[in-house]
Amino acid sequence: MKLLLIEDNLSLQTTLARTLVRQGFDVRTCGDGMAAFDLWRTEQPDLVLLDLSLPGQDGLTLLSKARSAGWRTPVIVLTARGTVGDRILGLNTGADDYLAKPFDLDELEARIKALLRRQGQAGPTAPPLTGAQTASAGWAPPFHGLQADRDDGAVYLNGQPMELPPRELALLRALLTKPGHAMAKERLFELVFPGELDVQTEAIEVVAYRLRKKLASTDVQLVTLRGLGYLLKGPG
Repeated sequence: MKLLLIEDNLSLQTTLARTLVRQGFDVRTCGDGMAAFDLWRTEQPDLVLLDLSLPGQDGLTLLSKARSAGWRTPVIVLTARGTVGDRILGLNTGADDYLAKPFDLDELEARIKALLRRQGQAGPTAPPLTGAQTASAGWAPPFHGLQADRDDGAVYLNGQPMELPPRELALLRALLTKPGHAMAKERLFELVFPGELDVQTEAIEVVAYRLRKKLASTDVQLVTLRGLGYLLKGPG
């Protein structure tokens, strides 16, 4: 997979590029917002890692121009702007995911793989693993067609990757660790909004509402237990 890394901090750019190359990605780099637009057009990457604070033009302007041009390349925003408002602005401009600096390199790799898999670009669909095979291969046990890959964070429905926003995906992954059992709202909030002290706990209710709608076409229900939290319930 070809990645375009747009980052003006040369030290960080070098570190990320080397890490991603070791992980098997073909990486192109750029540190200027104006030059990045042309490189994006000519290279046609499978995924873009985009810093927001760039010389020439900022990352949001670049992203807006790319989306206006009809480029649907998946984009993960990497930035020190970590407020909820900044994230919402980035996502509304066309970003597919958002990772605040400083971040863990393993988490970045997992998000890249999950996003590529959701786009159908990360290899074959999930193998039909059961029993002891799921544990040895890093897969959670299946639950009425739903199965999570612990290695890259993707969730599959009947072997096909589910296309979910990051927070809905995080909530579903958390609930799949204990399907049929309630998980406290406070614990789920910690998993879906890690380290986000400026977000109210009630925000998890919005994520749960959106995920519930996405699961309406499956055999699994997201159930709210007043005073306890949420659980995944199968048919019957």
